[in-house]
Amino acid sequence: MVTNAGQEILEKLWIDTVEGENEFVELRKLGRESTVNTLAKSEHVVISDNRVKLTPKGNREAKRVIRRHRLAERLLHDVLDVGVDNNMESAACKFEHIISEDVEESICTLLGHPRECPHGKPIPPIRCCKEGKEIAEKIVTSLSKLRKGQGGKIVYILTKNHKNLQKLLAMGILPGVSVEVIQTYPSYVFQAGQTQIAVDNEIADDIFVRFV
Repeated sequence: MVTNAGQEILEKLWIDTVEGENEFVELRKLGRESTVNTLAKSEHVVISDNRVKLTPKGNREAKRVIRRHRLAERLLHDVLDVGVDNNMESAACKFEHIISEDVEESICTLLGHPRECPHGKPIPPIRCCKEGKEIAEKIVTSLSKLRKGQGGKIVYILTKNHKNLQKLLAMGILPGVSVEVIQTYPSYVFQAGQTQIAVDNEIADDIFVRFV
């Protein structure tokens, strides 16, 4: 198992090599030489002439760390309304080390399988993103396209307006919740459990449901 310090090193290597234009990174630039040596022993990196490079094993682990970090940033920004500053960065660094695979997929689904972090950097996709796309292409549609009496189960919420997302979450509109359209004009009114909720067209466009 890679330590938190090891994950930080792998993250730096990913940014400089996979996303950057460097084949290697100078050992002195990474610091924590003992941590790098441990990563070399576990075959996550290769050290040659004081230069460090990710192995395929290290690449896979670095990808997971990068993905969790940037998903954490999206969660903090979109749901918790944390600004794009050093506070978000430091909080995301803590989150990335404690997010399990199941929680990671749940966060990704909740946020609509985002492609970029708040800084515009790519979020590496994984299985749940592909499955979400395949499901969406077949049987998923936005709430705004449903007619009165139609319903389904919420699959994800896809919006760039984090205030809209916060509003929906506060009302309990989450992936897995069953909804039924009661009215489509002048606003969308739908039933979710024992509650009737009215939203405008913009928000209805952001809620994606799977027919049941």
